[in-house]
Amino acid sequence: MAHSADERVGHAGPWLGIVTVLLTLVGWCSVPLFITHFAASIDVWTSNGWRYGFSALLWLPVILWGWWRRSLPAGLWRASVVPLVFNASGQVAFAWSFYNVDPATATFGLRLQIVFVAAGAYLLFPQERTMLRRPLAWLGIAMVLGGIMGTIYAGYGLPKSKELFGVGLSVAAGLLFAGYGLSVRKYMHGYHPVIAFSAISQYTAGVMVVLMLVLGRNLFGETGGAGSGGMVRWADAAWDGGLSALRLGAGQFALLLLSAVIGIALGHLFYYVSIARLGVAVSSGVIQLQPFGVAIGSWLVFAKPLAPAQWATGMIAVTGAILMLYVQWRVTSRARAAARQAAAEAPAERHPTVEVAGASELTMESGDLDAVPLVEAEHTADNGLNPAPAATAADAARPESGRA
Repeated sequence: MAHSADERVGHAGPWLGIVTVLLTLVGWCSVPLFITHFAASIDVWTSNGWRYGFSALLWLPVILWGWWRRSLPAGLWRASVVPLVFNASGQVAFAWSFYNVDPATATFGLRLQIVFVAAGAYLLFPQERTMLRRPLAWLGIAMVLGGIMGTIYAGYGLPKSKELFGVGLSVAAGLLFAGYGLSVRKYMHGYHPVIAFSAISQYTAGVMVVLMLVLGRNLFGETGGAGSGGMVRWADAAWDGGLSALRLGAGQFALLLLSAVIGIALGHLFYYVSIARLGVAVSSGVIQLQPFGVAIGSWLVFAKPLAPAQWATGMIAVTGAILMLYVQWRVTSRARAAARQAAAEAPAERHPTVEVAGASELTMESGDLDAVPLVEAEHTADNGLNPAPAATAADAARPESGRA
């Protein structure tokens, strides 16, 4: 029996979502490992400058295409400023944490992002305050906090200065990335996620490259390279504006650029696709497994296994994060059902049709509006990509909490 094109797309949708969310997970698990690997050869400013600069070049065609078609949405660059501040600051804290603490511990610390997002959403978006009125949400928050503190203590005891600084940076990165996602939602609602992320990437890359040019230093002297005679402290190293990356050798330099492709360029693209196919809750839930992937990778690549107690407390933290996502899904699903019921009882002409991923609905939960392409039949506007005006979610606009 022949199937229509729409039916084939419908059958392929879930499988495409599963593949892309798994690719996102693998890619974002690799980012902390890449950064840790290069921490022995280049400083954090050089690492960030080259990785984010190269990734921005890969996203630049999206902006150029919109500019050439004169379809870039009005106010795009202005709307990107506040998200830029959070994203650029978060990228610095995120990468710097891996220079001070092992990648698995830093990634578990980053899980606090979900708690910061819940608190920020409560303050900024009144319609989402219902979630924190649920006891299960507070149980999830307690599990995240207790699990992360347990993971840190089981690995380091009471962290000493360097480890404490690394953990503090990972927590700060979680806070800043939460601010990034919330600010994208507040200031860039209505922009297509690909357009929005492309604009923010150009801004962020500019900041990272400037920081590299100003602060980048050669940690291994004039000849460069980890085998050239010992690493010196950053404060004692000679300024080189990021040129030490070119002394890594062709293979290592290519690996540095590949990490940008995997973690920033393709990682976000795959995440957007998975959200469109599977939804925010499922995609976000899968990404919560990232710390375990990083822990396994750290054991295989750097011979740095987690202690059994760290696995146990880490599982508590991740389970708490998934529980918070579940509570959010339950709350928003009920709100959506109530809105559908209200729309069904009201005159049809008062409600525009909303089309998402091939289906029509009268209303959507706000988190979904921020995550997937949206067309509102009565208020269609060109935002730079056809067919849809769209918005970006705090979830869709993230990290990388596998970020890069």
